[in-house]
Amino acid sequence: MKEVRVRFAPSPTGFLHVGGARTALFNWLFARHNGGSFIIRIEDTDEQRSSPEYEESLLEDLRWLGLDWDEGPVTGGDHGPYRQTERVAIYKEYAGELVKRGAAFPCFCTDEELEIKRESMRAEGKPPQYDGTCRSLGEDAIRKKREDGIPESIRFEVERGIDRKIDDIARGDVSFPAGMVGDFVILRSNGLPTYNFAAAIDDALMKITHVIRGAEHLSNTLRQVMIYEALDLPSPRFAHIPLILGSDRTKLSKRHGAPNIRDYREKGYPAEALVNYLAFLGWATKGEKEILSVGELVEEFQLDRVSDSPSIFDEAKLNWVSAQHIRAGGSGMYFKDAKVFFPGDFRERYSEEELEKIFEISSENLSSFDRLPVEAASFKPGKIVYDDEAAAVLGGTKELIAGFKNRFELAEKWDTDHIRGIIKDTGKALGIKGKGLYMPLRAAVTGLSHGPDLVMIILIRGREDIVDLLSGALEAAG
Repeated sequence: MKEVRVRFAPSPTGFLHVGGARTALFNWLFARHNGGSFIIRIEDTDEQRSSPEYEESLLEDLRWLGLDWDEGPVTGGDHGPYRQTERVAIYKEYAGELVKRGAAFPCFCTDEELEIKRESMRAEGKPPQYDGTCRSLGEDAIRKKREDGIPESIRFEVERGIDRKIDDIARGDVSFPAGMVGDFVILRSNGLPTYNFAAAIDDALMKITHVIRGAEHLSNTLRQVMIYEALDLPSPRFAHIPLILGSDRTKLSKRHGAPNIRDYREKGYPAEALVNYLAFLGWATKGEKEILSVGELVEEFQLDRVSDSPSIFDEAKLNWVSAQHIRAGGSGMYFKDAKVFFPGDFRERYSEEELEKIFEISSENLSSFDRLPVEAASFKPGKIVYDDEAAAVLGGTKELIAGFKNRFELAEKWDTDHIRGIIKDTGKALGIKGKGLYMPLRAAVTGLSHGPDLVMIILIRGREDIVDLLSGALEAAG
């Protein structure tokens, strides 16, 4: 098999969407699995909505996900330029070639005229296709319209009455009945190409071997194949991957939560977790293992295991996958990224080493780093606010809390063994054990009725803090 070359071609009109990221990931995995090339091409011909800021944001999010590219903007390569606005002369050249070959023709119909015709066709129950008005214009008529300054576009002339079939790697044979597509514009009157024309020319000139993209693009495939055939250009193989739907089985959007990669970055999801989860939206591994490293995904990824059914984006499942990665990676892998999510009072109160310990303890229950303030609540500096259950537990335990306070105040050493010893000795002296011993102490030093290992909380918070908290709890325990 010749060298695999795939591309991800986003439009810089917004942030990187989950669906776009999944498409980029599948292309990247396929390229890396086959030792091929992954190319980034920016489709920025929508002048009204495209912006350099969105382009940089898209590229930054791809870098964060770890999806490095071999050719593209900034990186360069042998098949550039990699922005469509820098390739306009190329599109005009190939549009002219199609006109010379009799496969395309100049069209002088205005938008208003075309809309009137479309409405008439709809009223008659016909598909609103171009009616061929300019198909047979002679040279004299064309010259006269140009002299009159009438704007012209270029239309591809679709051969009529032919059924088509395309072999899609993910979907098998896909049929396109005759009449499904009418003569379509390839070059607008402003000189800019339409999506299908630019994509076809770019894919051919960049020697793309496989086009892996969302199922919503399936209808574009026929037009692109026609362009390849008319120009005697090789056609890539196509693989249309399934749509991603929300839990209500409608197209994934902002109302379903955080559909942009930037949103998940800001919430503090590890990149590895998102990559792992996105890989399983429309693809399946050979085994039953659900938590895979990037290396394992590259090793296993094949297009013949891509589904043809829509995938449901399940936030709960994403959280589970993310929690597995955070728990396995621990502070060694994630503390550097997570520490910015600690509230300011934590960063002021605790040393770097203490914050890392708090993260290590809290990471057992984290699905994203923005949950740190909740999961680390047992370590929150400042005045304690008792929740209802903690306040109820403290009631009537003044003697026990005073005993804890006195013993902690007089402790000669501050380590886990001595802290456990103090708790045990206090309970023994008062004839209290089990929940009756530990729950009031937890309530006194955290204000909560549940949380991580109590001895580690006491160790990290330090003697002075614990004694102050116990002093403050005496009134609530009265």
